[in-house]
Order: sequence, then structure tokens, then C-alpha cells
Amino acid sequence: MGRAPQTSASLAECEACSPSESLPDKRVQQPGKKALVNRLRRIEGQIGGVLSMVEDDRYCVDILMQISAVKSALDGVAIQILSAHANGCVRKAVKEDDGAEAIEELLGVIRKMIR
Repeated sequence: MGRAPQTSASLAECEACSPSESLPDKRVQQPGKKALVNRLRRIEGQIGGVLSMVEDDRYCVDILMQISAVKSALDGVAIQILSAHANGCVRKAVKEDDGAEAIEELLGVIRKMIR
């Protein structure tokens, strides 16, 4: 599964990652939303494939390999969203004030992700 190349400069100035006037607090319009949705739909298809494998009594190792591929794909989506958040929301918070709260929130998310 390939990743769409993105430069940190394009994410750093991303207005889409800023809270919208029309959306309540803590909601943002994701940069590259269409690509993210497409990736998640592919992952959804992979999950359906794993379900079919279990239902069809496929070999355990084959199922485990597919589960590993799904986990890897989800990690890729998570990293993409994390990068957009750090380069958009967190960067903006640091520029506007000291950003300590945004940085602590980011670190908390990273801690949870690596468990």
C-alpha cells in the first residue's frame, strides 16, 4: 500500500487542520481527507478479507499475515494523521501561545500509540 508523498511545508501551513468556524471545538477538517478515506476503505476491505478467511477455515498463518498487514496499514494512517496534527494544530498552538497544552496532548497520544 503506497503512501501519498507530502512535504512538511504543505502540512505546516495547512488551514484545513485548524478548527473551523462551522465545526465545534476539537473538530478539524483533515488535510488530504479524500486520500485518508480511500485508505481506510481499503483497510475495511482487508478486514472483510480476514473475516472471510476465518469463515472459510483458512490456514492460521495466512490469517495472521493478513492481520499484520491490516495493523501496518492502520499504523500508516495513524502516522499520516499524527504528522498533520503536529505540523498543523500543534505548530499553530505553539506560535499563538506557549503550546504546552498542545504538546502535552500530542505526547499523550504518542504514548498511547506505542503501547
